[in-house]
Amino acid sequence: MADRGRELTMGFLSGRHVLVAGAGVTGRSAAEALLAADAVVTVTDGSADNLAALEQLLPGVTLVPGLVAPPPGTDLVVTSPGWRPSSPLLVAAAAAGVEVIGEVELAWRMGMELADPPTWLAVTGTNGKTTTVGMLESILRAAGLDAVACGNVGLPVVDALLAGRRVLAVELSSFQLHWSPSVRPFAGVLLNLAEDHLDWHGTFEAYAAAKAGVLTGEVGIGGVDDPVVARLLARSSARAHIGFTLGSPEEGQLGVHDGQLVDRAFGASDTVLLPADDVRPGGPPGIADALAAAALARAHGVPASAVARGLREFRPGAHRAVLVATAGGVSYVNDSKATNPHAAAASLRSHERVVWVAGGLLKGASVDELVRSEGHRLRGAVVIGADREVIASALARHAPSVPVAVLDDASDAAMENAVRAARSMAQDGDAVVLAPAAASMDMFSDYAHRGQAFTEAVLKLTG
Repeated sequence: MADRGRELTMGFLSGRHVLVAGAGVTGRSAAEALLAADAVVTVTDGSADNLAALEQLLPGVTLVPGLVAPPPGTDLVVTSPGWRPSSPLLVAAAAAGVEVIGEVELAWRMGMELADPPTWLAVTGTNGKTTTVGMLESILRAAGLDAVACGNVGLPVVDALLAGRRVLAVELSSFQLHWSPSVRPFAGVLLNLAEDHLDWHGTFEAYAAAKAGVLTGEVGIGGVDDPVVARLLARSSARAHIGFTLGSPEEGQLGVHDGQLVDRAFGASDTVLLPADDVRPGGPPGIADALAAAALARAHGVPASAVARGLREFRPGAHRAVLVATAGGVSYVNDSKATNPHAAAASLRSHERVVWVAGGLLKGASVDELVRSEGHRLRGAVVIGADREVIASALARHAPSVPVAVLDDASDAAMENAVRAARSMAQDGDAVVLAPAAASMDMFSDYAHRGQAFTEAVLKLTG
């Protein structure tokens, strides 16, 4: 890291006054990278605890709590991704003519200063980002490449840059893409699109436009079974347009034929990658993610043998369609990562008969299409959280025969009560599935906390 830091000190940031908005994980990494590049760094945050932690970690930064305007002389603002454009500090910066970018954009610009910048392979979409980028990292490492998954998956991109990694498998959220106007990954994939984060972006069109930012490099890849993605891919500025599909692929696509993942885009002839049954997680969502990861890797020149080995070695993360227990003929599945209706629909579609545990913060998204399309498989539903009545109303409109338990409960026992209610509805052969279709912050610290609460409740009630 020190060698890469010295290489960066002669760059465009040297001596510039930069304000970092946010002292969380992303803000800390951005501040460290800026210091390595010899910038003059100020950090602001509404949390005194975050600033105090940063003071211990990074002596040399100026810490100012609760700024609502950039200090005089500020040349650049680097914002944490969750800060909305309407935040007073960012509005004031724009009014003063101070550029606002995100940590991902900072990493991109710093990387472009290097004599030999790393290769970016980027992943975005409403659902499947983390699984796809994990698959991609596994494939790249199977090929012997110095690669790391970074970005929205947990490791800030600037940390991967300073560590000198050669290939970056970058998961990008719509927030990060909004604040990254010049990022042009060598290859980028847009997995799918459905309503999400409309409370942040304002409209679906703005959300989709942010997501389409990954389709601006040499190779643009899209899930063409999604008509919105197919349209954005066709209109994108990428030099090469590659599709992936769960059907049999056309020329220039990857897909599934005779039970095999097949590449008809890279190479002189059709290339069989591996049997679809070897992909984990299984089912249509997992296979789609594997095709996307394979397309990115193949765009970078990875051989088919390494794609197969990497996909076979990949293990899904926690809280993603995890079977917790089977008791009394009923299976209990933790898919807490299904934080929007599109993801929840895919989760429910994996089971014939379901007792659905749902609810939380919908973030402006509608669940009507989810209930219309998947209501026929519901044995019952248990709804919790801030937007429980919205989900209950959709069930009443589109699946009126489905029994629904609406729990007005925010206590520590809320999830246990939800699982108990779900168990009372379930019959032999059913699945009780936590697929919330919503964010978790109304009742839990994050989706992992919610998934853990479900897991503990299931194990307690089933023994």
